[in-house]
Amino acid sequence: MECTLLIRETIEEREEIYLSSLAKKSKYSGGRKSFEEQDSLRTCFMRDRDRIIHCEAFRRLKHKTQVFLSPTNDTYRTRLTHTLEVSQIARTIARALNLNEDLTEAISLGHDAGHTPFGHCGELVIQENAYHDFKHSDQSVRVLEILEHNRKGLNLTLEVLDGIKKHSKTGLKHIMPQEEKDYPMTLEAEVVRVSDIIAYVNHDIDDAVKSGILKENDLPEDTKLKLGENHSNRINTLVKDVVNSSRDKDHISMSSEIITTTEDLRAFLFSNVYKHPVITSEIDKAKNILHELYKLFKLKMNIVYEKLNLMNYLADKDETRALVDFIASMTDNEAINLYYRYFIPKSFYII
Repeated sequence: MECTLLIRETIEEREEIYLSSLAKKSKYSGGRKSFEEQDSLRTCFMRDRDRIIHCEAFRRLKHKTQVFLSPTNDTYRTRLTHTLEVSQIARTIARALNLNEDLTEAISLGHDAGHTPFGHCGELVIQENAYHDFKHSDQSVRVLEILEHNRKGLNLTLEVLDGIKKHSKTGLKHIMPQEEKDYPMTLEAEVVRVSDIIAYVNHDIDDAVKSGILKENDLPEDTKLKLGENHSNRINTLVKDVVNSSRDKDHISMSSEIITTTEDLRAFLFSNVYKHPVITSEIDKAKNILHELYKLFKLKMNIVYEKLNLMNYLADKDETRALVDFIASMTDNEAINLYYRYFIPKSFYII
């Protein structure tokens, strides 16, 4: 035990020597809600990363929509592959800036753990039926802090939960701390916020091109000139700009030119991809599925409790909260199968 204990301590000492003075060192974490003895091999942020990647909510992301709903072509991104791409981009930036890569990775891997089925339309359904202020970022914290591990939670560190809760933003124009009240407590969390946008803007273009909705030549000429002609070049440009703009600063930023260009590209995606008739038609169908399931299960909460396999929910006496947790936890496939089961008549034969 004494030998292995030195491994964690050696890692913590290495952080003190090599990480930036602005980085969050594992040794100085704000700790966990419930006290735990330190691990002999891993720092607290390494343990959080491992807990997230081994939890059920993380695995369920493989069947949750990114943009293209329930795709039959396995090359399209899912919420899981999006999460992995965010993690890789964020780790690259964190390493270049000498920030805590383990903390960055833990936040990245957990940031969408509470995401709804069918992308953001699942959020809209919950907002319309239950909580108007529902956010998948808050639900991600709830899943990891309360619902996982049979309602015991994963007991993650304060910094990881803070980064997950505050990963959402309205765009790159709002990444500066002076422009937002509820700002993350660590630079590592700021890195994840920016990496989330870098990842989805670029992989959504890639998927749209594969689907035939877009051609590479359709992208605005100014964005191709300033960011690059292809997927790899655009990510490379954005990552380098973040690193160059953030070095030795107490916040993560981008150059004003690159922010403006990237926002132009996001606006192009909203007009030409996210609001494309093929996409919106499928989203309308998905919303209808979730609306109908919500109304059905609200009348038959016994189904919800049985599916959740968490009978101690009954002690909460908050059926709306339980129903929202159930709807948010579903994968696209589960929602479709439940809709078929309860709303599509079965064939029968008279002999």
